[in-house]
Amino acid sequence: MPNKQASLDRIFYALADTTRRSVLQRLSTRQAPVSELAEPFDMALPSFMQHLDVLEDCGLVRSQKAGRVRTYQLRPYSLKAAEKWLAKHRTMWETRLEQLDDYLTTMEEQTR
Repeated sequence: MPNKQASLDRIFYALADTTRRSVLQRLSTRQAPVSELAEPFDMALPSFMQHLDVLEDCGLVRSQKAGRVRTYQLRPYSLKAAEKWLAKHRTMWETRLEQLDDYLTTMEEQTR
């Protein structure tokens, strides 16, 4: 379980950053080389590469090098762990909110 939790933590950490989410969005349509991915961002290439390293470390992307060009592609199945966690917690919170709504409705009816 600790290994799964660490993996999930890395995925959420990767998704917490706007730049990394933008990269994932761009890769959702097709694979792309680093230069193309870095183009819209106003940052030094080494800084941008750190973002790619985070994405690759948690398994959301994978890279391949052909000559001097490194190309990245999305690995969407890695999002399954985060999706599963969110679904579990969404169900729990929806249940709690329904219980709160029922309680508040009962309280309102009793005060009338």
